[in-house]
Amino acid sequence: MTESGMHIAILGLSITSSWGNGHATTYRALVRELAAAGHEVLFLERDRPWYAENRDLPHPPFCRTELYTSLEELDERFREPVRSVELVVVGSYVPEGIRVGEWVVAKARGVTAFYDIDTPVTVARLGRGDCEYLSPDLVPRYDIYFSSSGGPLLGILESVYGSPGAFPLYGSVDPSLYHPQRLEPAYDLGYMGTYSEDRQPALESLLIEPARLWKEGRFAVAGSQYPEDVRWPENIERLSHLHPADHGSFYNRQRFTLNVTRADMVRAGYSPSVRLFEAAACGTPIVSDPWQGIDSFFVPGREILISRSPEETLRFLREVPEQERLLIGARARSRVLASHTAAHRARELVLSVQAARERKARGGNRPSVRTLDHAGRNP
Repeated sequence: MTESGMHIAILGLSITSSWGNGHATTYRALVRELAAAGHEVLFLERDRPWYAENRDLPHPPFCRTELYTSLEELDERFREPVRSVELVVVGSYVPEGIRVGEWVVAKARGVTAFYDIDTPVTVARLGRGDCEYLSPDLVPRYDIYFSSSGGPLLGILESVYGSPGAFPLYGSVDPSLYHPQRLEPAYDLGYMGTYSEDRQPALESLLIEPARLWKEGRFAVAGSQYPEDVRWPENIERLSHLHPADHGSFYNRQRFTLNVTRADMVRAGYSPSVRLFEAAACGTPIVSDPWQGIDSFFVPGREILISRSPEETLRFLREVPEQERLLIGARARSRVLASHTAAHRARELVLSVQAARERKARGGNRPSVRTLDHAGRNP
């Protein structure tokens, strides 16, 4: 293997459909950059009706994508490719993920990795014993645990669950898709995200209630699966689903955009969402709920605004001078371009794989280097 020619197999939730999940856009950005760096990727996706009916990228041009319908078909068709590649990655939420993972670590001869796009949720489920895509026994059998979160969770994965090497692999952005556009703002504040019960209280507090209080304001919420009993003020425009090609223009049509975080991720800290980086890359100023570690990614008050109440949100929307609003967005964009593009993540993945190969060659069970510290900064 050379750094410019690694063969990789990824078994992920979906790369062909972004409907109702954030995994597809994450995989697309990462795989596109891996391909640009000279690596060859085979993406294996379970053929499920929900995604089959909503495929917005059925044939990604930057990798070979294959669908399978069962574990038996997976073994029959892809046993040899999985055995022969230098890296095999299994993602979180893969259907029958425990059995898939056991199959991978038994068959693969190269480095094996688990890529957790929802690490706080996974660790909480492992603790409760109800995680259907990963088991405590399987964690130490993967050579690498790629985590969407940094901070203390990495230590827990290594010390409690026995991972040989837990590395942060945060979400990222493709700057060619997310960038400033000269569009007239249509909304004072917008939000994009699939409905989540544990995110809804923050959405109520930081967007829906401000809309009720400021009837002259213009608001938007884009995302699917919201219950019918949610009471939307008349000045909130509802968009049930946005094609990924329209995400950038949606951010660019907002004066400010809202980021709200799932409860498990707030408790864990150091868990930035992909949407955070996408909005910042567009130069759209972000209003976020508070969580530990957010200052590892953006400087509060300078590159991002933190709101804890409807009143704070309204103060930002109505009182931040226009020049400062634009500067906040520009500073956040500069930070993302310097540290959080998909190209950065592809390089981090390769460095982590090289460290795992060296560790395996020595017969060791601990990482020889860590590409990033627990907070996601270069040590």
